[in-house]
Amino acid sequence: MPLSVTLLAQTRPHEQRAKEIYRELIEIDTTDTADGNVTRAAEAMAERLKAAGFPAAASRLAAQAPFWNAMMRTTCVATMLGGGRAHNALPQLASANVNCRIIPGVSPASMREKLVEALADPKIKVSFVGQPTPSEPSPLRPDVMGAVESPTKEMFPGVVVAPVMTTGASDGRYLRNVGIPTYGVRGLFLDINDVRAHGKDERLGVKQYFEGLEFLYRLIKALAGGS
Repeated sequence: MPLSVTLLAQTRPHEQRAKEIYRELIEIDTTDTADGNVTRAAEAMAERLKAAGFPAAASRLAAQAPFWNAMMRTTCVATMLGGGRAHNALPQLASANVNCRIIPGVSPASMREKLVEALADPKIKVSFVGQPTPSEPSPLRPDVMGAVESPTKEMFPGVVVAPVMTTGASDGRYLRNVGIPTYGVRGLFLDINDVRAHGKDERLGVKQYFEGLEFLYRLIKALAGGS
């Protein structure tokens, strides 16, 4: 599966932590698919891993889909703009909410400094909407990975199980920050070029929905020691 190796496409020092987290991805056999073929994305990733810093592979991978491009770097987008108090009056103030998806190893404070630097205007105040709560990743325990691999082999033969970073976050960070290892597993197949998360028309295929239910049911039974 081509999924999951994109973090290794970075070589800048402040992203070394992310590379260490996903180091075991190097050992994943991306040719282990139903038909034995390696996809273009997997080829690019393998080339990048072997070259240990060759930027062309990362560029080709990023060019294949916005999803991969976003996973290889920190991104910031203005998601909401505001200004003015009345339709017939000039606005006294203007505001913008900038949503940043920060790659592991980069601090929120450093991203704020980058925004201040990019704006280059002392009259513009940059502040956090809420207090950032970053967390360290949970260890990839063999018992957890084994429990995920079991229903995967039963329901989706040939699919490789691999850890992956997503471009979002979950409430799992609060549990990790108090010492409780937390993992996110979906068991869902999505169209990588049709991601509508948080949109008004967010959707999931009917077949994929019921497959996901069955997958999670089997996973919970495995983790709970059921048969």
